[in-house]
Amino acid sequence: MTETLLDVKGMNCPLPVLKANRTLRAMAAGQRLRVLATDRAAVGDFQAFCRETGHALLAWSEEAGVFSFVIRRRVDDPVKKGS
Repeated sequence: MTETLLDVKGMNCPLPVLKANRTLRAMAAGQRLRVLATDRAAVGDFQAFCRETGHALLAWSEEAGVFSFVIRRRVDDPVKKGS
C-alpha cells in the first residue's frame, strides 16, 4: 500500500496537525499518510487529533529528533438525508 508523505519538520504546534488535517481531507478513505515532524509536542497532538477525528494513528516513532507518524484516513460516515 502506498503512503502520502508530509514533511512538516521545523514547524511548531499547531501547524503539523493543521497541515496533516488538510492533507487527510484530500485523501480517500483508508489511505495512509506519513508525517515527519520535529516538534516534540506533535506526539500528544497527533494522538489527540486521531482520537477526536476518528483517523487511526497506526504507528509513531522517533529517530534522531525526527518523529514519524503513520495515520490511516477514516472512513467517512454516510451522510444522513433529511437530518
